Amino acid sequence: MNRNYETVFILTPVLSEEQMKDTVQKFKKVITDNGATIVNEESWGLRKLAYPIQHKSTGFYNLFEFEAAPDTIKKLEIEFRRDEKVMRFLTTVLDKHAIAYNERRRKGEFNKKAEAKEEPVS
Repeated sequence: MNRNYETVFILTPVLSEEQMKDTVQKFKKVITDNGATIVNEESWGLRKLAYPIQHKSTGFYNLFEFEAAPDTIKKLEIEFRRDEKVMRFLTTVLDKHAIAYNERRRKGEFNKKAEAKEEPVS
């Protein structure tokens, strides 16, 4: 039975743009080769870390939202652990509320509310 998952992983900041994209593609291929379908993929870019990891204060953040069988997660996380470019990763199972929230976030519904609040009152 397939379930919905979300994985966020942080890549080391010493990578070039090309190396970073290749690494992301590698993990995307691990997911799709195991019969999963990617629902959403986001690259959040270079971000400051809350605390240093491996003596680094920044990292490339990436997110995959996908539908997969549970054994796919084991294979993906083994690949994360084997790759020294990955500083941290976290995979979570999404319940129906999280799936609905992510769909609304992708459509930009939350940004519309924020923009409405920012309009000046005359």
